Amino acid sequence: MAEIPFAPTVQQLLRTVPTPIARVAGALAVVGKRTIAIAAFLVLWEVAPRVGLVDRTFLVPFSEAVKALIELAKDGQLWDNTRASLVRSLSGFLIAIGVGVPLGLLIGWYKPVAEILGPLLELFRNTAALALLPVFILLLGIGETSKIAIVVYACTWPILLNTISGVRTVDPVLIKSARSMSLPAHRLFAKVILPASLPTVFTGIRLAGASSILVLVAAEMVGAKAGLGYLVNASQQNFAIPDMYAAIIAISVIGLVFNHLLVLLERRLTRWRPVAGA
Repeated sequence: MAEIPFAPTVQQLLRTVPTPIARVAGALAVVGKRTIAIAAFLVLWEVAPRVGLVDRTFLVPFSEAVKALIELAKDGQLWDNTRASLVRSLSGFLIAIGVGVPLGLLIGWYKPVAEILGPLLELFRNTAALALLPVFILLLGIGETSKIAIVVYACTWPILLNTISGVRTVDPVLIKSARSMSLPAHRLFAKVILPASLPTVFTGIRLAGASSILVLVAAEMVGAKAGLGYLVNASQQNFAIPDMYAAIIAISVIGLVFNHLLVLLERRLTRWRPVAGA
């Protein structure tokens, strides 16, 4: 009796089709897996208020939140508040990069600097940014300066600590090999230390990118007259619940886009790294 062959797997089938088609199919499969959880969440959000699982007064269906988002975009409120938030967030984020990366490289590379600044870093690294928001408001007022300053504070720590870690965890073999070729200190730093620590530095930058938006939204709920955080708070106080959820959706989308842009920039600057799973 002849044996029945096993059915081919999807991977085996993909190997039999032309490479471009296989790549497209593989990409679609990856996208499908990544969107299943999000799609399920949005369906649950849409259905739960409609069938009475939650009070529709306090949690509107997803479609109503999207409708409110479109209305806010049409009358200009969404763009005005988004612009205000992005200016503050990007300003604080870029300042934090300008402060955190050079300082982290300095602390990670020069032990005397680390010994002097280490105790001060340990003191402030465990202090939550939002816990210091009243202090920033007292010192800098409720205007733009205090909001940008709180973003700078929140973003500097992940950038600084990851930069220090990146410098200190460079493979010692690379350093010894470079020194064996009599590279001067500044060339060793530029050609070995900086490129090797760049992936870890970008991890800190991506964490800071998320913090720049989350912390700012919380800060805008106190004494702000514009911004997505202000829009969320004002909508909640006026019981415009669809507008509140619309603003929350806008914040989530901005966070996703911001993170994706940072990932693309990281891949471009670290093209020498092997691709995961390759």
